[in-house]
Amino acid sequence: MYGYWGKILRVNLSTGEIKTEEFGEDFVKKWLGTRGFGIHYLLKEMDSKVDPLSEENKMIFSTGALTGTTAPTGGRYMVITKSPLTGYIAMANSGGFFGAELKMAGWDAIIVEGKSNKPVYLRIEDDKVEIKDASHVWGKRVGETERILTEEFGDKHVQIASIGPAGENLVKFAAIMNNGHRAAGRGGVGAVMGSKKLKAIVVRGHKRVEVIDRSKFISVVREKTEKLKNDPVAGSGLPSFGTAVLVNIINQNGLYPTMNFRYGQFKYAEEQSGEAMAKKYLKRNKPCYACPIGCGRVNDMDTVGETEGPEYESTWAMGANLGINDLASIIEANHLCDDLGLDTISTGGTLATAMELYDKGLLKQDDLGDAPPFRWGNTEVLHYYISKLAKREGFGDVLAEGGYRLAEKYGCVDCFMGVKKQELPAYDPRGAEGHGLGYATDNRGGDHIKAYLISPEILGYPYKMDPHDISDEKVKMLILFQDLTAVIDAAGMCVFTTFGLGADDYRDLLNAAFGFNLSTEEWLKIGEKIWNAERLFNLKAGLKPLEEDTLPKRLTDEPMPEGPNKGHVVRLKEMVPRYYALRGWNEDGSISEAKLKELGLEEYI
Repeated sequence: MYGYWGKILRVNLSTGEIKTEEFGEDFVKKWLGTRGFGIHYLLKEMDSKVDPLSEENKMIFSTGALTGTTAPTGGRYMVITKSPLTGYIAMANSGGFFGAELKMAGWDAIIVEGKSNKPVYLRIEDDKVEIKDASHVWGKRVGETERILTEEFGDKHVQIASIGPAGENLVKFAAIMNNGHRAAGRGGVGAVMGSKKLKAIVVRGHKRVEVIDRSKFISVVREKTEKLKNDPVAGSGLPSFGTAVLVNIINQNGLYPTMNFRYGQFKYAEEQSGEAMAKKYLKRNKPCYACPIGCGRVNDMDTVGETEGPEYESTWAMGANLGINDLASIIEANHLCDDLGLDTISTGGTLATAMELYDKGLLKQDDLGDAPPFRWGNTEVLHYYISKLAKREGFGDVLAEGGYRLAEKYGCVDCFMGVKKQELPAYDPRGAEGHGLGYATDNRGGDHIKAYLISPEILGYPYKMDPHDISDEKVKMLILFQDLTAVIDAAGMCVFTTFGLGADDYRDLLNAAFGFNLSTEEWLKIGEKIWNAERLFNLKAGLKPLEEDTLPKRLTDEPMPEGPNKGHVVRLKEMVPRYYALRGWNEDGSISEAKLKELGLEEYI
């Protein structure tokens, strides 16, 4: 079977059993890869109501359809599980080289189930799979873990996905890291891995992923790569300044969240932009596997040496969102989060929640003792509390539960800027209302990347839309972005390729790899199926749509106080009912029987 091996590795950490399972072309046409494979297994094999940190929760590490091929950015993998942060689906995506190596080892996905009674890691070399003792690296940070396990394996080309102390200590927004600084970041997937006492997956592969007609596939790849290189964002902005090229753009458009979304502009934004970072710290670019864009940054600092990042989101989370103007401290904090295995967005969002609670007098210095005060702009907060929360020491134990639970503890849930208990990323939707609808309806909670409506609303991709238009056209565009992103994820490609490529381009790449002749609409239907299946999982887990498909009151009730979007709120109540209707769902946000039947999801009810 082209593009795939048709092999799933199933590892039970409770019993030590390791099995191989097979699938065929019909399964591919139903689910494609990554998120599709993952949600199938979770719905089919697991009660959606399980405790995310219990033995019953399962984790799926899945490659995509084009992972390991020469498709532009074809190196992605995803981790799919139940989130300890939200209680709903988690699907964390990462780049680097781990996903491609897993595919080259002859495996399309790994299902991890059960729970070890001691620290272990999974060692994979092509068809040889072993569960090994990890006591000697338990407690180690990500960088040291990778160094030790690479030396132990005896091959510098080995690829490793691991957790740091944050995952071991079950921090609810712990990440899984690979290549030191690439993160399967959101939803607390690292905590699930830690609960299973699985420190790392170490993999080395020596096989070539085959496509049906290599010369034809290479021709299509060249065509799409050329499109990306000629695009002003994918071919110039991202390679030159990384994702932080967005700092000035988003700030100038008045939706750069400042001080926990109180404001939409930060007066020091330019000093921590991608342009400023490139001028002061950039040493070189570092692309992921098969990537013609190369947005990764390698920065050099006296305090930490060579490090990667921060990305746009991390720069904001450790900077403007906390009122901090100190690029060096932001870069250091990002490095620390990577090494401890933390999601930077949720880390920054949780610290911002604490700052707001402190500012309102709800969180008092007596609660903190001699620890640094949570004052806006206080850089001491970054390094001190990031280390503490990863270890669950002192007040860090409270922070490790995430911003929602922190705000709830101190009686101000409205101080938390998130959706479904997950912290929001770096765009204030009062300046992009369709993006706000995307936040509210996202299957994994506060998230921007599963339907990046910043593209049409701010950047003009595929065409410019009024950010304050809330018509059916805008809602339909959101649905298209949600379904198309599911296809891109399942293909194992990076969403940054949407800066240059459209739905027809992904169709061409997939058809060329497999020898299929599916239309763009047929590929998008797979994306729609994945989106609805994830929604079904959430509904079975207890999602209350009319209560939870929403935004913080600050964004729906409090007009933006200044800047280009002054006076605007997100008119969410006017959009959500139409979103449900255009999705073919019921008025209460549940999936209609007709839609379940149309998508072939009846067996999962």
